[in-house]
Amino acid sequence: MTRKQLADAAAEVDSAPPAVEDFLTHLAKERDVSPNTVIAYRRDLEEFVGFLGTYFGVREWSWQGLDRLAIRGFLAHLTRRKLNKRSIGRSLSAVRSFYKYLHRNELDVNPARGVSTPKQEKYLPGYLDRAQIELLFQSAELKAQEGRFSDVRNCAILELFYSTGMRLSELRGINRMDIDLLSQQVKVRGKGKKERIIPVGDHAQLALRNYESKRDELLRAIGQGGDRTAFFLSNRGRRISVRAIQNAVKGFLDKIDESSGLSTHSLRHTFATHLLDAGADLRAVQELLGHASISTTQIYTHTSIERLKQVYQKAHPRA
Repeated sequence: MTRKQLADAAAEVDSAPPAVEDFLTHLAKERDVSPNTVIAYRRDLEEFVGFLGTYFGVREWSWQGLDRLAIRGFLAHLTRRKLNKRSIGRSLSAVRSFYKYLHRNELDVNPARGVSTPKQEKYLPGYLDRAQIELLFQSAELKAQEGRFSDVRNCAILELFYSTGMRLSELRGINRMDIDLLSQQVKVRGKGKKERIIPVGDHAQLALRNYESKRDELLRAIGQGGDRTAFFLSNRGRRISVRAIQNAVKGFLDKIDESSGLSTHSLRHTFATHLLDAGADLRAVQELLGHASISTTQIYTHTSIERLKQVYQKAHPRA
């Protein structure tokens, strides 16, 4: 089944079926799921509906009448589209969540329950070693010493990422009242708007103080037009955009290794890897990262093991 066939099938309706719309509203309003998750679920379920329209053809179908074969057919369609297993697993998760919602509210069957998730490829995230981290902050600090607002801010952003391991969306969402530089801690809102408190290191504290001074100067110059709630601001005094953060961090990372493919999220990976390398407890790292499941945090132990294997192969005389 081609994308064009699916698009044609989806175009026959103006919007997703009422049950899908009800489910998405439930996610957004009652479960307080993040907007990005709602958008992803909508996209996955609209593709599922488009597939079912072609799968059943002229025959009428209902959510009650679907079986595991139809859902497996959907996964096979995604495989033929050459989606990776992580994307296919996410689409299946959307269908499962949708059917769980229907099962609680109106259906007496749940065909998605018996469909197994595709086995995921092992994924070892990219991270910076300690020498690269030193180079990264040397570069950022030199720029910040020139005194420009954006350079001082970008240095503070790098320090906060590495000091806390927070997500990009969490850093962007920080408000001025969320940061306590006296007690050296920051409150962040993670997935599902769950709040957690993360310690802030000495280097990050100093960079944040320097930025706060520049932030106050900018707001005084702008006057009433500035955003006094958001902590990280653009040059115009508004909350900084995701793209601006990504561009700033990527610019520094490319100076370290342009071909490495490192991204903003690599600083989160680096934070976790360096803590575990230094002997930090896995449960503590899980709490700092805001992972719901420790299995998500365990990927960083694999990263550490792979690094140790490389050291062993290079150093042991009979490796």
